Amino acid sequence: MRKQLSVGLLLALLSCNGCGVAMRGAVKGYDAFVDSELFHKGRHGALNEEEKKWAKTAWNYFKNNTQSQTGIVNAVDYYPSSTAWQMADYLAALVSAHELEVIGKEEFDQRLSQLLQFLNTMRLFQDKLPNKAYNTQTGAPVNYENKPDEIGWSAIDIGRLLTWLAIAKCRYPTYGEYIDKVVLRWNFCDIVDKSGTLYSGVKTGDRIELYRERLAGYERYAARGFELWGFNVKSEPMAETAGKVQIYGVDIPYDSLDQRDRGIFSPVSSLGFLLDGMEFNWDISSDLKSTDTRQTDSEMTKLAEDIYRVQEARYLKEGIFTARTDHQLPQAPFFVYDSIFAAGYPWNVISDDGRPQKDAALVATKAAFGMWVLWKTPYTDALIRSVCSLYDPERGWYEGRMEKTGGYLYVITAGTNAVVLETLFYKTSGKLLKCAEREDHYSLYMKDPFKAQGHCYPPEWACR
Repeated sequence: MRKQLSVGLLLALLSCNGCGVAMRGAVKGYDAFVDSELFHKGRHGALNEEEKKWAKTAWNYFKNNTQSQTGIVNAVDYYPSSTAWQMADYLAALVSAHELEVIGKEEFDQRLSQLLQFLNTMRLFQDKLPNKAYNTQTGAPVNYENKPDEIGWSAIDIGRLLTWLAIAKCRYPTYGEYIDKVVLRWNFCDIVDKSGTLYSGVKTGDRIELYRERLAGYERYAARGFELWGFNVKSEPMAETAGKVQIYGVDIPYDSLDQRDRGIFSPVSSLGFLLDGMEFNWDISSDLKSTDTRQTDSEMTKLAEDIYRVQEARYLKEGIFTARTDHQLPQAPFFVYDSIFAAGYPWNVISDDGRPQKDAALVATKAAFGMWVLWKTPYTDALIRSVCSLYDPERGWYEGRMEKTGGYLYVITAGTNAVVLETLFYKTSGKLLKCAEREDHYSLYMKDPFKAQGHCYPPEWACR
């Protein structure tokens, strides 16, 4: 179809006698045509009035939860803690709100500048990498009880932050130097090994224990963030232990080390695949120019399609609205993996220690929005209707609707509200990572043999 259209357009343009303006207009019209909703399986186009209201509601969360002292945002409504992942959530929300004209240029500049100021001065874990958590009021590294401490780092959280730093740099090159300086502060020697495997770290007494965060979809999504900054990271981090389980006739990939007797849990859920679709278009990381109408990472595209299809199939066969991903709770254990498959069972909900939390199953707002924008189907039409009222207009979107009872889960988080904004931004713009190649502060720094030493930047890894 695209080839036939291209030939027809070319012949029409050649028959035009020297009208350059007409040619430029026709090419622009062609590009708009092939990138229109006609060629997409998802939703594309301007926001309607209701969707504009959705965006403003989501942004209210960030208005309410930005800490003026540091410029960063609470992970959960009015709770002063954040992680590298949630700093990326804020950056995604900030870019999306600006592009959707929810906020103006002046507010965007003030907020982004203050965020970059924090990222360029915050204390790093052992002067190497972002700590797992920070107090949003003081900016100090903290543990999960929000008490001052350096406890380690998360490769997955840092991968998402790297992705959104790259997206912001691509879209706003004016800030590129300051974004580059954030990344150039970090030491990558422990987080990426020579074979391209990502490792997280946890402080245990006087030692640092390295481990893999084996989360299907997330680990691969995080790897893309490192690849954007020149690191040669494995494109399929869990290939050596990949297994498949069939649910409703759909093959779902999972980590075969996800076994209860080993205490290793690698739940399969939606969000990593959805973020990859919106931000990368399920393209290979180096593909910064492809149109939204094709995907260059066919394997990731199929995995995401299967993750969607199995949830749709559950609704069609059992009448159960299904949009599964990890989410917060208002009481212990406070966080659960709401999965398609985990610990040997489909539709399992578990806490970090693998204990079942079946009553915490949720139609997650962020998963519903992501599925709605990436797949335009009768199921996602129905799914978005099931969650489109789950908000407080002054505070933001709730985590979701309880699968068992239909009641609201009255928890409001940066993660859910960021994804709502990102979803609406994707609807208007398509693939979020779009970048023109240019020499910048980071690339010039990498070429200087006297500067790019000791932090295991990409040139050093190539020589190790």
